[in-house]
Amino acid sequence: MQTTPELQILILNATILGIAYYGIYPTLREKTANRIVTVDFVLSVLALCVAGAWFWGTGVSFNMLLFHGNWALFTIITMMLMEIPLFIHFARRYGIKLTFDDDEDDRV
Repeated sequence: MQTTPELQILILNATILGIAYYGIYPTLREKTANRIVTVDFVLSVLALCVAGAWFWGTGVSFNMLLFHGNWALFTIITMMLMEIPLFIHFARRYGIKLTFDDDEDDRV
């Protein structure tokens, strides 16, 4: 069965985010916004590397409803849109402050 390039990227992103939010992030000792952003950066680079291996140099255009773009732009935008509700749910569930300041108590 042949899948569209857009669906391939969406499946890749969903798989990475599923592993992150149901496997990696719950096992972090300290669940802070900074730690999640750090791990998320690494996972986003992983998604870009895999998508690049699949589509770099192919000239495939990705439909983003309002415009067309390349594989990198599609990967980044869809990853971000898919992750926002997951992050908000995770932050609420674990009481994570969204200030991105781990050393808040050490201020003078």
